[in-house]
Amino acid sequence: MNAMMQPPPPPPPATSSGTGSPAASSFVRTYRAWQGNNVFFLRGRLIFGPDVKSIFISVFLVIAPVAFFCAFVARKLTHDFPHHAGWSIIVVVIVHTFFVLITLVLTSGRDPGIVPRSAYPPPPESDDDAASTRPRRSKIVLVNGVPVKVKYCDTCQLYRPLRCSHCSVCDNCVERFDHHCPWLGQCIGLRNYRFFYIFVLSATLLCLYVHVFCWVYIKKIMDSEEKTIWKAMIRTPASIALIIYTFIWVWFVGGLTVFHTYLISTNQSTYENFKYRYDQQLVNPYDRGIVENFKQVFCTSIPPSKHNFRAKVPKDLPLSESHQRVVGGQSLSPMLKKTTENVVEERNVEHRGDGELHNVSQNESLHRESGEGQEASFFRQSLWERTSRKWEITPEVVTANSCSSGNSTQA
Repeated sequence: MNAMMQPPPPPPPATSSGTGSPAASSFVRTYRAWQGNNVFFLRGRLIFGPDVKSIFISVFLVIAPVAFFCAFVARKLTHDFPHHAGWSIIVVVIVHTFFVLITLVLTSGRDPGIVPRSAYPPPPESDDDAASTRPRRSKIVLVNGVPVKVKYCDTCQLYRPLRCSHCSVCDNCVERFDHHCPWLGQCIGLRNYRFFYIFVLSATLLCLYVHVFCWVYIKKIMDSEEKTIWKAMIRTPASIALIIYTFIWVWFVGGLTVFHTYLISTNQSTYENFKYRYDQQLVNPYDRGIVENFKQVFCTSIPPSKHNFRAKVPKDLPLSESHQRVVGGQSLSPMLKKTTENVVEERNVEHRGDGELHNVSQNESLHRESGEGQEASFFRQSLWERTSRKWEITPEVVTANSCSSGNSTQA
């Protein structure tokens, strides 16, 4: 009887934001459901590779010698120049060090150009492909008249865009993949390559700056105390340590600067340089001349990331399928679930009487200027040309299947 007289339990308190509802709990942030090996900070605002701890070593290798230089060398040069110009030595080295650290973060903490994975493998293109359980391993496309192999990625379930490769460390396909840098804990690709080059260049200049002023301090000791260079060097062991340190590192970062200057001038990536070795027999289809190649790297706008790592996606769906439904918080058509759009669009190919292949289609751009059309176009259109980068890719972009069908028609 007493139990029947007890009042019913009060309802659970309502949450103002609605995050406690079952519908809200069925969604999760993209970075929490990420399928790669990346590590995220600031709730998905910064993305790093799995070896992110190596960044702290790189930061220490930059800051420690600069602090040593300011304390034992630059401080003693502040009064050796007229009008207190010696203080500028400390100011310049501190500002330069901050610039190096900023470029380091811009390189390692941003999306390098990760290609979204596909939830489904591409559909078969012929009866032979339909009989096989796996898509063809590669295709051949023509870029400026040069045949280029396009490989299929089993992990991402798509045919990789041109100049794209799969990083085994981060487990992602990256556009214009250059290499994975263990010192920065990040892949170097389309969206962070210019910052990587600026980082190694500025680090080289910082090493040279410290190296030169250590010798300047030794020369000041020689002139003021009338000692030989060896006795002057004994008077400042800090300068000797910094000279040896910067001499070693300038060969490393300076060598990287020279090497990547060559790569930019020839429009190659590190991956392409070691794999293809472009020469007279194998022509580089992307080379547009030194000036245009440098403009392409430094004077073009960086394309936006294809991922919104803070967007909410359904928890019960694979991230690759969720990405196709929700990109940047906007819903996409369910018809975009299949990945025929990730393959080069193959249009009608006609065969002329003189044996020349003529492609009547036109390449469509990968990126749009803004809005939903930009995101949807990634799935819907060709991945081989970006009008924002103005690559000179010829209209004759045909696959090996098209070439073989043209030869059979001629026969």
